[in-house]
Amino acid sequence: MLKLVPTPEQKILLLHTMEAFNAACNAAAVVAFEHGTASKYRLQSLVYYDLRAEFHLSAQMAVRAIGKTCDAYKVNKRKRPEFAPHGAIPYDQRILTFKGLDRVSILTLEGRQLVPLLLYGYANERLRVYDKRGQADLIYRDGEFYLAIVIDIPEPPCDEPEEWLGVDLGIVNIAVDSDGEVHSGAQVNGLRHRHRRLRAKLQTKGTKSAKRLLKKRRRKEERFVRDVNHRISKHLVAKAQDTRRGLALEDLKGIRDRVTVRRHQRATLHSWSFAQLSAFVAYKSALAGVVFAQVDPRNTSRTCPACGLVDKRNRVSQSSFSCVSCGFAGFADHIAAANIGRRAAVNQPNVSGLCA
Repeated sequence: MLKLVPTPEQKILLLHTMEAFNAACNAAAVVAFEHGTASKYRLQSLVYYDLRAEFHLSAQMAVRAIGKTCDAYKVNKRKRPEFAPHGAIPYDQRILTFKGLDRVSILTLEGRQLVPLLLYGYANERLRVYDKRGQADLIYRDGEFYLAIVIDIPEPPCDEPEEWLGVDLGIVNIAVDSDGEVHSGAQVNGLRHRHRRLRAKLQTKGTKSAKRLLKKRRRKEERFVRDVNHRISKHLVAKAQDTRRGLALEDLKGIRDRVTVRRHQRATLHSWSFAQLSAFVAYKSALAGVVFAQVDPRNTSRTCPACGLVDKRNRVSQSSFSCVSCGFAGFADHIAAANIGRRAAVNQPNVSGLCA
């Protein structure tokens, strides 16, 4: 995500363009809903000229508005999509081009504007090395404009690993690997609890200053958790790469529907960001040439690695494992991670792997 640095005049033009674009999306959504169509070709034949005339959009921008409307309508055809005035605009290479590394030429209602970019180290390196740029979304957030750009990066080849680094995901401990390294969730959980209490107080108060503070803090927790997940995923991938092992995680899709918790634990369960962490590990593994796999999580924390017994009683507590058959005992999350690694190695044809 790159930050744009427009002049005050350019900022007004971008805002007007964004508002007209999303108003056009809302108009197109009415027609799409009335005709029950999510086809870009059919909707374009119905609204293209009207959008251009009413909202003063360019030809390509009208096409992009129709595309955004159809994509939103496909998600739920029982409801007409509604777009916020400052929703994102998807730009393609016809209406947005890079002028060097530090400027973009971006189309507005009043023609193209040359807007500076604020680059930082990571983005500067990526843009300098990889030239293929796809769609870019113009985003307006907290009074600032950003470009979320797509860069095509070739994945390096990776060989089939002989060993696997298993990783157990959890709430108390965000991640524990089969080497026994623990990434605690105490800091994240503490922050979430504080924010939950603060939100409740501010929502109860209901004053203008309280609403202002709510708006200011709404993404603070999200940014913190994202940063933690980035750091953990980067560390796990680097460890697997350095030791030439594959990286195996649990496939926890649908876990919230399968798990029953007490009422006071629901907020903690539903704020668990395992999907984001898994996604970060997946794409970082692909970039590093590390084989990534997701395995069936069933009974990984109840299986004894010494004798192979699967028993619910083996899991004494959240943190303790003790086999009722052979007496093997240890840290439960570490044992689960070891079982995940073994399962990836043994059941390789049945795992979902990512490799260039």
